[in-house]
Amino acid sequence: MMSFIDEDFLLQSSYARHLYHNYMKDLPIIDYHCHLSAETIFHNRPFRTITELWLADDHYKWRALRAMGIDEYYITGEASDEEKFKAWASIVPKTVANPLHHWTHLELKRYFGIDQLLGPSNWEAVYQQCNEKLASKDFLPRALIERSNVYMIGTTDDPIDSLVFHEKLRADVTFKPQVLPTLRPDRLIDIQAQQFLEYLTTLEERFAIKVQQITHLFELLDRIVERFSEAGAKLADHGISVLRYHDYTPFDLDRIIKKRLNDETLTQVDVNKYQTGVLHYLAKQYTKKNWTMQLHVGALRNNHRKMLHQLGTDRGFDAIDDRPLAQPLNQHFSKLAENNALPQTIVYNLNPTQNEVVLTALGNFQSGPTMGRMQFGSGWWFNDQKRGMERQLNDLAHYGFLATFIGMLTDSRSFVSYPRHEYFRRILANVIAEWVNEGIIPTDERLLKELVEAICFHNAKQYLQL
Repeated sequence: MMSFIDEDFLLQSSYARHLYHNYMKDLPIIDYHCHLSAETIFHNRPFRTITELWLADDHYKWRALRAMGIDEYYITGEASDEEKFKAWASIVPKTVANPLHHWTHLELKRYFGIDQLLGPSNWEAVYQQCNEKLASKDFLPRALIERSNVYMIGTTDDPIDSLVFHEKLRADVTFKPQVLPTLRPDRLIDIQAQQFLEYLTTLEERFAIKVQQITHLFELLDRIVERFSEAGAKLADHGISVLRYHDYTPFDLDRIIKKRLNDETLTQVDVNKYQTGVLHYLAKQYTKKNWTMQLHVGALRNNHRKMLHQLGTDRGFDAIDDRPLAQPLNQHFSKLAENNALPQTIVYNLNPTQNEVVLTALGNFQSGPTMGRMQFGSGWWFNDQKRGMERQLNDLAHYGFLATFIGMLTDSRSFVSYPRHEYFRRILANVIAEWVNEGIIPTDERLLKELVEAICFHNAKQYLQL
């Protein structure tokens, strides 16, 4: 049988092959948003099995296993690593045409040199071969990163995180890729959460401050931002379940935080005012630090109540939301711009039917000196597949400016997800080549070389000042 993942995988024309192989393939990777652990990178310990490396915390694979009727015991349960790998391999043939089928075989070939279609007939041989290779120093976390030609990694970090391992990695001259923290303050903004007061107490102890009024909370936020800045942060990230906007005053915010500290019930208006005010205060600090603010919008999380109680949050039971975005997004940006507090911003939109809404909102607030200051983020989560990426690229080109795009990211917890950048680059090459063939863009070699190289590497490097 012919190799599935050959050198021209997905490349549908001679010009797409030309663009990819000559200009895109060997560019370094800037993975500015992911969920890798700096501690794991620093300690650089070997992975016990391919299951630990490949299947742990992979929501995409968990959802596929459930869809194929595999018992939860073999997904998030107590099954052995070997049993879990066997279960995954047994369903891989049934994922054909899904991006999981592509990623599975890309990762097996790129890292393990395995050029076979994984399935129930060869799972044991593949499992053994992968595990044997994992014993090699070439498969330690740092080696996997360096082999993947990674220039920068942006992790995702709670304010509670010490960031000590980011600092140790910065001081380690033997490891060249940058590993920078990204502030994710969602739990401080989620004031109505049951655990909010307990979490706030932990932060008070961590940053040596007692929050009794809103000015104290702002001081806490200042200390958090400063700590992240000291550790090298250049980005913050907000996972916004429901984007709401409500005008507020400092008096409103002080009243609301005091109500919550007294364990009084907050109204929805209280919550909206607090979340708006705290997001805006943080955005102001990001602007002062010249950080980039990332907003992830359009996710409806933890929808299976029974499994939520059984397994906890973020276990693969999320969906695309369809609530309105246009008004609150423009209101937030307008208020921040009015106060000179709108930082560089990337919006990742999960609902593709609202791509035009997001793009036109971003276009309202573009300004210098940064090119593409307001970014329409890459296809995210359910959209980081062929059709989703093509749709994102097309919508960006038609409602914005493709040449300003800062490119792909993995948004992954896996050390072998970097072929997703290759996947994106191949799809980008196809899209550009198709437009050339249709006469939409000129056949200008210098123009197209600069375009694809900028999207794959140079734009992100310049945007993030790396």
